[in-house]
Amino acid sequence: MATERLSMRKTREVLHLKWVQGRSHREIHRSTGVSVATVSETASRALRAGLDWAGVEKLSDAELETLLYPPAPRPGVLRTLPNPAHVHLELKRPGVTLRLLHLEYLEKHTAGYGYTQFCEHYKKWLGKQPLTMRQVHCGGDKLFVDYAGKRPQLLDPKTGEATQVELFVAVLGASNYTYVEASLTQQSHDFIGSHLRALEFLGGSPCAIVPDQLRSGVSTPGRYEPTIQRTYQEMARHYGTVILPARPRHPRDKAKVEVAVQIAERWILARLRNQRFFCLDELNQRIWELTDDLNDRMMRRYGESRRQLFERLDRPALRALPSCRFTYGEWKYAKVNLDYHIELEHHYYSVPHGLVHQKVEARISATTVEVYHQGQRVAAHPRSLRRAQHTTIPEHMPKAHQKHLEWSPSRLTHWGASIGPQTAKLVESILADRPHPEQGYRSCLGIFRLAKSYSPQRLEAACARALSAGGRSFRHVESILKAGLDTIAVPTAPDDPVPAVMHDNIRGPSYYN
Repeated sequence: MATERLSMRKTREVLHLKWVQGRSHREIHRSTGVSVATVSETASRALRAGLDWAGVEKLSDAELETLLYPPAPRPGVLRTLPNPAHVHLELKRPGVTLRLLHLEYLEKHTAGYGYTQFCEHYKKWLGKQPLTMRQVHCGGDKLFVDYAGKRPQLLDPKTGEATQVELFVAVLGASNYTYVEASLTQQSHDFIGSHLRALEFLGGSPCAIVPDQLRSGVSTPGRYEPTIQRTYQEMARHYGTVILPARPRHPRDKAKVEVAVQIAERWILARLRNQRFFCLDELNQRIWELTDDLNDRMMRRYGESRRQLFERLDRPALRALPSCRFTYGEWKYAKVNLDYHIELEHHYYSVPHGLVHQKVEARISATTVEVYHQGQRVAAHPRSLRRAQHTTIPEHMPKAHQKHLEWSPSRLTHWGASIGPQTAKLVESILADRPHPEQGYRSCLGIFRLAKSYSPQRLEAACARALSAGGRSFRHVESILKAGLDTIAVPTAPDDPVPAVMHDNIRGPSYYN
């Protein structure tokens, strides 16, 4: 809509209503009869001239008119064009708008283009750029991740056999700052491990991470509501970021990393084609050297390197990393057995006995096993690789089982000795007579219970009689006490053997020589 050029009196009236009384453009239109478009244009010209109401009052009409309507440049004098690449980069910084950049442009070039032509010039430049640049990425906003289609390889030092490995690529949207590494697989532990190293390389975490809908990161793919893999979600929460998977078959959603993968293949993989590597660490050391070189290369479009743009755009906007690194863990479901243990990787871990027959979730890391029930952690154990063995916390056991656990062969023998030597000897005999010492616990504990009904002297005598009769159980001792046999002296074997009978008619051994 065309605007009119107001007289300075009318201009002052419009600016007074706008700045002093705070009236809207429509209210000023109804009050003065000046069109809304002219009110807006007049206020914009005053702002571009750096004026406020106090400054307007000090100026004469001629001075005010010169500031608001500067003379057009003389024929043959070219206006300074805005730098569209600079504008494009500045728009990636939080809070920066085209209006602000136009005002800064006019501060340097007072005879420069108006806002409309400024925007048209930028849009015309933007339309000539590759389609992937049509997205405006703010500093520290998104990190795009993907795997390259072409893969490096490792050689077996003994056989020379070549094994292909994966190439992980991560790139920040605003600066194109790139991280590249090789990993053995695309499985969850390698996928998340690559993320951890990428974030540590950047020295901070972005607002969002944009992956492809790879199974290692997205457990249930979908166009509208994909389900993020649980450990991947935990990692994002740990670093204060979110996962925004790209839509299936929409490469433009992650155009940044699509281009970064191509660049990594050309400037990193291609330079490794004549080199041989025998281990992953050796390969990654060389890849990281080439990645540093890539980030230091000047980009012709921007006149700066990726590293320079990263330091200016992304690094100030990244969130600080947490003090501790994320610990990778896999989740599994399990059902609590009757013995209040769950089986994980052929090992048995205890949980509170009240959860028998309940379903629980277990998080398994390299060093620990954590068990959760209804979102609450109920047990934690050191991880064990011993097959068919048990890891049990005594507090998880019922009271009766805990009391049974308190007994040991040494403690039972010590209790027997407190009654007398014969009792201690019987306890030792019972434990030694069983294939496993714990099989004799019940018999010994039964004898221990008899001490509550009978005196130590009678119990000691009953144990002595049981030993002499070859008895090795609680029932033998109980029967002796009930029958009163403990009061009868135990027959003892003679100390000296009866001497042999000597007679002349008895032939000795020498007779047969």
